[in-house]
Amino acid sequence: MTTKEHWKSEPDDHDYPAAASYLSLVLPEASVDALIDELRAAPIGHWKAKDLLRASGLALLPVDNAHVSSDLQKVDKGEKLSPVLLVRGCLKRSAPLEIADGYHRICASYHLDEDADIPCRMAGDPAS
Repeated sequence: MTTKEHWKSEPDDHDYPAAASYLSLVLPEASVDALIDELRAAPIGHWKAKDLLRASGLALLPVDNAHVSSDLQKVDKGEKLSPVLLVRGCLKRSAPLEIADGYHRICASYHLDEDADIPCRMAGDPAS
């Protein structure tokens, strides 16, 4: 199996509606729309898989999770993964980083190399 994932330079178009769907569960529609606009315009940054999971407070999904397994198979075939979409957390308010889209891709990357740099777009904390 390949041990190095490869990333696209830009998120897939369908990642933004997926992020909006998730964010609509935790934020009002006007905030979601503003965050999606901000994500579309945000530059690509890079953060380590282990740090993204720690900041989000989410558990590492196992390799037998259907989506993680699918992403690992893509990596093995040499297919590129889509960058992750994030919303910044706030340490002062104990608000974790929100992974708006790409949780399974972060987990797949972690299983390959927890220190791997993952390309991400990040929107600001909506409460700031």
